[in-house]
Amino acid sequence: MERAELSITVQRSNDEAVVSLAGEIDMLTATRLSNVVNEVLSEAPPRIVLDLAGVTFCDSQGLGTLVVLSRKASHAQSLLVLTNVGEFLLRVLDITGLRSALMIRNEQAAG
Repeated sequence: MERAELSITVQRSNDEAVVSLAGEIDMLTATRLSNVVNEVLSEAPPRIVLDLAGVTFCDSQGLGTLVVLSRKASHAQSLLVLTNVGEFLLRVLDITGLRSALMIRNEQAAG
């Protein structure tokens, strides 16, 4: 069965690491996402930004992974911020009650 992949790119600066995601966060890709964020956390940046602009799907495993990564970042005295969260994912976070467990910063177009 053909499945969408999860593309992950990391860009680091002095005070943050931006992890850009594209594709699906699910039971097949969540471990890879965890591994990448754990590697970034080993350098303890003050802030890790997960850019979800390209995420097309997120299942319960993906949601759980986001919450666990947020807690791990907090324990490492780093801040995990989700940005460019799609409407579908915001709705799922609201329904599951997980929105309050995550820091979400959506970019608003100036206008």
